[in-house]
Amino acid sequence: MIDNLPNTPDTAVLDAALQMVEIWNRLSADKQAVLLKRFGTQENALAALVTTQLLAPAQA
Repeated sequence: MIDNLPNTPDTAVLDAALQMVEIWNRLSADKQAVLLKRFGTQENALAALVTTQLLAPAQA
């Protein structure tokens, strides 16, 4: 996603966050509402999505 930045942990976090925002924007209003109800704010829901993405095992 970010082609001109070095491959650092900070870049990985930023890239994951940008991907999660894109995913959030593609979610239906119902799914967004469920996440908002569970996590309280969009920021918390996005943080949960990013954390899940970063902790997920690498796909082969």
